[in-house]
Amino acid sequence: MPVDHNRWKTLGLMALSITLIMTTWFSATAVVHQLTTHLALSETGRVWLTISVQIGFVCGALSSALFGWADRYSGRALILIGAVAAATVNLCILWVPQAAGVIGARLLTGFFLAIVYPPAMKLTSTWFQSQRGFALGVLIAAITVGSATPHLVNALGGLAWEVVVLCTSACAVLGGLVVAAFVREGPYPYPRQPFQPLAAIRAFKTPAVFWVTLGYLGHMWELYAMWAWFAVFYFYVLEQAAIINAGVLAALATFAVIGIGGLGCLLAGLASDHYGRSTTAYWSLVISGLMAAVIGFVTDHPLLVLGLGLIWGLSIVADSAQFSALLTETAQGEYVGSILTIQLALGFLLTVPIIWLIPWLVREFGWGPAFLVLSLGSFIGAQAMRRSRRAVATLHRPA
Repeated sequence: MPVDHNRWKTLGLMALSITLIMTTWFSATAVVHQLTTHLALSETGRVWLTISVQIGFVCGALSSALFGWADRYSGRALILIGAVAAATVNLCILWVPQAAGVIGARLLTGFFLAIVYPPAMKLTSTWFQSQRGFALGVLIAAITVGSATPHLVNALGGLAWEVVVLCTSACAVLGGLVVAAFVREGPYPYPRQPFQPLAAIRAFKTPAVFWVTLGYLGHMWELYAMWAWFAVFYFYVLEQAAIINAGVLAALATFAVIGIGGLGCLLAGLASDHYGRSTTAYWSLVISGLMAAVIGFVTDHPLLVLGLGLIWGLSIVADSAQFSALLTETAQGEYVGSILTIQLALGFLLTVPIIWLIPWLVREFGWGPAFLVLSLGSFIGAQAMRRSRRAVATLHRPA
């Protein structure tokens, strides 16, 4: 069927475009050491540089939800506007000499990326009724591999930070133009109507939507803290073992641990279309939670840590797309964009305190207890997904 051909073509274009656009999120990670020297950043400043994009994303997502942009306007237009705006703000880093200005620019970058991400998920969903879990998994896989790439750049010696900023801004504009020029809404569109914020918020009283969102929050409690601190953790493991070139090896290991999550997204997408989204997310959360609970207590064995890390990286992001897929299938159609945006805002808001908390926990108690705290999110999320399985089955049961 032509639709089948078009939907896979559209999925490929969307995955490429979102990866290009989201490079502006990853750009500071790739050159964090150079920016630390250039801006004379303290340890606190480095943390702010890391979490500023997250805070901006939350602000953008909340603004989008408040005004109903994802439900009122064309997804293609929002993606193009968000991509160009993020690229422009990202370029400002080249001319801002103070740390506060750079952190502010990173915050605005996150704000505009929040205008891109939910419409991309919603637009992709209009092409898929069957295999939606796999389709959204492909998008998250692309983003995951993009998240890992800066660590590979660092391992290979890095690039001048000005070149990284220029290239990522150009990529973002190119990604927005690809969507605007070649991507159309699919044959299963969601209805549009003026946004009613209270109606969208009330949707979270629906048991299926509530439990899926709680599962997502447990997932986010763990995910970005692990991505943010694994390189530091593995560098510590290698240093303790007196391994030569610990910095390079830690960067390569982090690239592998985060990057393998792309494969996890694809496998989970296939599994969710066959065995159910809640079940797939449940097992992803259980496995990642077990890895988080154990890995910090075996730091005397670098190869064992790497093996556990690869399992952790494979499972920790595998369920990401399934939360979005479940919402597109259980929430009221006219509010899907806003509900997705609110869910994302809550999730990214939760990443801020845990990213802050991990260094303090490590200083006070060590890596084992610190990562054990991360596992709590996974296990709470897993229990929520058990509840969601029943709630979704009830929602879809014939009257």
